[in-house]
Amino acid sequence: MEPIRREDILPAPEYERQRPELRRRIMALKARRRLPLGEHATVHFENRDTMWYQVHEMLRAEGSWSRPGAIEAELAAYNPLVPAGRELSATLMIEYEDPTERAARLAELVGIEGCLRMHIGDTPPVEAVFDTAQVSPTRISSVQYVKFPLNAEQAELLRREGTVVRVVLDHPALRAQAVVGEETRRELAGDLE
Repeated sequence: MEPIRREDILPAPEYERQRPELRRRIMALKARRRLPLGEHATVHFENRDTMWYQVHEMLRAEGSWSRPGAIEAELAAYNPLVPAGRELSATLMIEYEDPTERAARLAELVGIEGCLRMHIGDTPPVEAVFDTAQVSPTRISSVQYVKFPLNAEQAELLRREGTVVRVVLDHPALRAQAVVGEETRRELAGDLE
């Protein structure tokens, strides 16, 4: 997928005018790309459209459309989440409602960056590659950006109707797995170049 360019960003008034319809469309897209992973984690598979929307929403929330360098800063932050080549991109959300419990659980999840895998058919598991800015030796962020780099066989299987795809989180403090539904598998297949 091509990265989002500066010229792809709508002016603020145009985005506001289109926002209700864009929001409906993107929320439907995100629903097809969402994978609950147990009770306390969700994988949101990202693509160019979800990141384009995120850039616009961040500019809107910060009121920074006209601030020099703001658009470029958002593009620098979110373009790395646009999948490229034979990779899938995702946001892993660790979800605990209570802030005290969340802080304790995030401290327990140190080392999570070696514990998330995708299984595509009978091929060896694909180890998630975590953004190292989201982890530290003492705690992790509740939002983790990950990539799943696929080999040619895995990419071909992902494109094939009916291929069983599972995501497994196997950390001692949080274990969960989920099967990717066929609609989501089709969405992810569309991310591969």
